[in-house]
Amino acid sequence: MSDSSPDRPAAPVLDVWCELQCPDCRSALDDLRALRARYGDRLELRLRHFPLEKHKHSFAAAQAAEEAAEQGQGWPYVEAVLGRVEELDREGEPFLVEVARELGLDAEEFDTALIDGRHILVVDADQAEGKAIGVTGTPTYVIGGERLDGGKSQEGLRERVEEIADRLLAEQSA
Repeated sequence: MSDSSPDRPAAPVLDVWCELQCPDCRSALDDLRALRARYGDRLELRLRHFPLEKHKHSFAAAQAAEEAAEQGQGWPYVEAVLGRVEELDREGEPFLVEVARELGLDAEEFDTALIDGRHILVVDADQAEGKAIGVTGTPTYVIGGERLDGGKSQEGLRERVEEIADRLLAEQSA
């Protein structure tokens, strides 16, 4: 779904392959906030799910993030959970429902969504697409056809994303 009008070209897309139990993704939050502040709606930031097997609550967290997006609070929820990965490690699904409650979301609906698995297909599809394009860890960014792996080091990644975004935006207005 996009709100771009016919006279305005679609914004370049930055796919962020992420998992909500990942400390590296938490440290990427500042970069994501800075990118959102710098570009606003000129850059479409898309959260893509890539739960890692070593984190036993990451698959449930990805589903919870989808439910939050459905309730209109996708990014605030993602930021809230990522900011407290240790609690997610310790408490698992009850923590995911608690964060929803703290944000004023329908916590009962979160609980039900985690039980009935209504968002599993979206998470599975993201993970499969990620594997197909060579994502192996999180965070991984994809913009303008270029894959930037932040799982090993995030040094210089935001600058690289900005370089590519600026180039794509300049090409649009040329």
